[in-house]
Amino acid sequence: MEVEVVDYLTETEAAKLANFSPKTLRNWRYLGLGPRYMKLSPGRGGRIRYRRSDVERWMDALDAAA
Repeated sequence: MEVEVVDYLTETEAAKLANFSPKTLRNWRYLGLGPRYMKLSPGRGGRIRYRRSDVERWMDALDAAA
C-alpha cells in the first residue's frame, strides 16, 4: 500500500518557489488569481498553506498562457 506524501508550503515558501514576493502572492490570493490554498485557522491572521503541486500546476498554467 502506497502512502502519498503531500508537501505543504508556507506563504513565503510558495512565493519563493513561484519567484514572486509574498505580498504579490497575498494580493493575488485576495483577488482570486493565485494558486489554490488552504486556510488553517480563522480570521485575518489565519495561517495559509499551499500544496507544492498546486503552486507548480498554477505556474505551468501561467507559462502556457504566455
